[in-house]
Amino acid sequence: MSFKIDRGLFKYDFIDHHAILCVPVDADVKEIRKRYLQIARRLHPDSNLTESAAQKQLGNELLSKLVNPAYEKLFGDRTRPEYIIILSQIGKRLVQESTSVTLNTDLARQLADAPAPNLDHFYKSAIAKLAQSQYDSLEQALQVIGQVSELNLVYLMRSASKSSTAPPPPAQPKVQSDTPQPNTAKNTPLASAPAPAPPKEDSVIEQYVRRAQSLIDKNQFAQAKVELQDALKLEPKNSRCHSLIAMVYLKQNQLKMAKIHFDNALKLDPNDEPALQWKPKIDKALGQQHSDHKVTSSPNNKDKQPDKSGSGGLFGGLFGGKKK
Repeated sequence: MSFKIDRGLFKYDFIDHHAILCVPVDADVKEIRKRYLQIARRLHPDSNLTESAAQKQLGNELLSKLVNPAYEKLFGDRTRPEYIIILSQIGKRLVQESTSVTLNTDLARQLADAPAPNLDHFYKSAIAKLAQSQYDSLEQALQVIGQVSELNLVYLMRSASKSSTAPPPPAQPKVQSDTPQPNTAKNTPLASAPAPAPPKEDSVIEQYVRRAQSLIDKNQFAQAKVELQDALKLEPKNSRCHSLIAMVYLKQNQLKMAKIHFDNALKLDPNDEPALQWKPKIDKALGQQHSDHKVTSSPNNKDKQPDKSGSGGLFGGLFGGKKK
């Protein structure tokens, strides 16, 4: 069975994995995993002993063809960042094409008209409400997914418009039914306003970076990481943010996460100095860690334990600790 959804982001040849799991587009991995487990328990054939064979088959197909791939994409450390970047780009593109956007659900139109201060609350409340019954009726599941995707579409457009200093776009979805001239006029500057976007976006990101740097200077790494994660949600392709959050992970001795973000920084800016300085050292340290693991797990070294005295771990070694 093929599952075709023609609403929301799906209309733009994009698989909206957030809509399939019914989680907000800024959901973290814990929220994604929790939601996935809820859906998996609902759809797995062994969990629904009282349902008919046809219902079990439909649930199993929804799980294997939609839900599992969505979870793998959103939960993977390598696949999720790229997916989030694409989401952000789609939001910005749709702002420019706002006059062609049509909405089919009242919830999406209400979100489009919601006052800016209430946007996040309305959006996440609507998502949470739909999640409660998303897979109650398997025959209606695709319709609910399309409804969630429309909410995601509107939220991405509103967020992209806000970050680019364009006027709030509540009038966008009105194109769906009646397209009065004033609404079209409001949307016209939206399509011709990319010029002022970079300065404003940079200034917002700069505020996050300054706060994060101040927290790093105070060794408050957890708070600094939150600031930088929020910055990357607004601008996923900011090499400076990737480089700085990599330093935070490095100072927390989370070398694998540091490597991921240094890699992202170098992809976006091959001349990023911190990434150029630290990535080779991290690669070497991770290689040594792998080598040490192989040595200590060898049958001839069962009684040997790695010598940690005075090294300060990999972090201590990278920042000038004693080398063994």
